[in-house]
Amino acid sequence: MTIVSGFADISILQLLLVALMALFASIIGGLAGYGTGALMPLVLVPLVGAEPVVPIIAISAIFTNSSRAIAYLRYADRRRALIVLTNAGAALVIGSMLILSVPLRRVLRRRQVRIGDTGLAAGSVGYGVLVGGTSGSGVILLSLLMAAGLEGAAVIATDAMISLGTGLIKISVFGLAGAVNAQVLAFALLIGAIAIPGAFLAKAFVERMPVHIHTAILDVAVITGGLVMISAAARSLIA
Repeated sequence: MTIVSGFADISILQLLLVALMALFASIIGGLAGYGTGALMPLVLVPLVGAEPVVPIIAISAIFTNSSRAIAYLRYADRRRALIVLTNAGAALVIGSMLILSVPLRRVLRRRQVRIGDTGLAAGSVGYGVLVGGTSGSGVILLSLLMAAGLEGAAVIATDAMISLGTGLIKISVFGLAGAVNAQVLAFALLIGAIAIPGAFLAKAFVERMPVHIHTAILDVAVITGGLVMISAAARSLIA
């Protein structure tokens, strides 16, 4: 099995499209802490089908989150990252709560109320249950970190460190299941390599952006994630 063979029947133009989307998604993810996994399937599914997309994104996320963690390293809250990782171990309700969490968190913040480390640990248990099986788990983590009092670059940095740890667990599962082949590795390495400069570009934007503007962007990401989960739940109920 060679990595290059994974690009069989894929044209240069198609590879360029994947690379451009990977760069765009990494910048969006570096700004909002969420969205890379939602954007990449738009170009991957038509090229390789739906089945390989999950392991491709999971493997490429190692590079994405590593570069993001390095770029934002000095902003990371390692203690809170450890709280979530040690506890990480339907969709309609969760999606609604994510949307409602935005105004609720703003009210609590004005009153200087935070969920604290105990609340973060309790919430991370729910995140750990969902992280392997739902596309909205990333935005749940984002909401948890913001509710714990993190803001600005600290949210992105801490999210990246946590996602890196959970991503390693995901990859081991895919490897044992035999879901990693030449195609998966080839696309994952391509996306991951392109995502590295994207993380540093996003950092440059964030460091020049007022905190309240960045917080608004993160709030939009949380609401969007909640709407996506509600939409998915509604479609499954109709079906």
